[in-house]
Amino acid sequence: MQLKGINHLAFITPDLTGTIRFYRDLLGMELHSGIGHDGFRHYFFRAGNTLVAFFQYEGASVMEEKFHGSPTSAPLGFDHVSFTVDSREDLFAFKDKLEAAGIEVTGAVDHGTLWSIYFFDPNNIPLEITWDTLEVTQPPAIEDDDPVAIASEGAHAQPGHWPEVTNPTPPENMTARPGNGHAMRDSFLERGIARLKDDYAAVTGAGKKDSSAA
Repeated sequence: MQLKGINHLAFITPDLTGTIRFYRDLLGMELHSGIGHDGFRHYFFRAGNTLVAFFQYEGASVMEEKFHGSPTSAPLGFDHVSFTVDSREDLFAFKDKLEAAGIEVTGAVDHGTLWSIYFFDPNNIPLEITWDTLEVTQPPAIEDDDPVAIASEGAHAQPGHWPEVTNPTPPENMTARPGNGHAMRDSFLERGIARLKDDYAAVTGAGKKDSSAA
């Protein structure tokens, strides 16, 4: 029994059309699937093995802007994190383990494309574990009683909706300033618990000793 990755991150949007334009057409993520009924929509984008999902419904609003990692007491537009497992047995093994620990679990719930259980972590972060039951073979696979028109354009990026890059960053300007975790790299290398990625070592000229540390 092992969590093998994040199945999807779920967020809230008041504007699904603008969200599709951004994630599909600007970022190039596949519009993977979606469902909608009674004014409620839940659409998924794929990036590699990870899905990013958005809920749209009446009353939804844009979350307050907060820079990455900065403390805040404001309510945010985050919904839940979903993990995935390989089998029905693994799903129920986690359900049993959580309940044995005194954690309330909702489900399993059959959502058509997956089965889910729901629970909260000690910080009240809503979590989900899923077992996939269906593979989408022709994205976007959407079941919506009032489908958003933009989805009919297809799963992949549509050209012409965003300006082309006219001033690309030259290689000599592809640099980064030290951030909060900058010291971790040297510490991890010195402690022998990490190694530099080859592409980073190549572009920064890091020494062979550091790049081969393990």
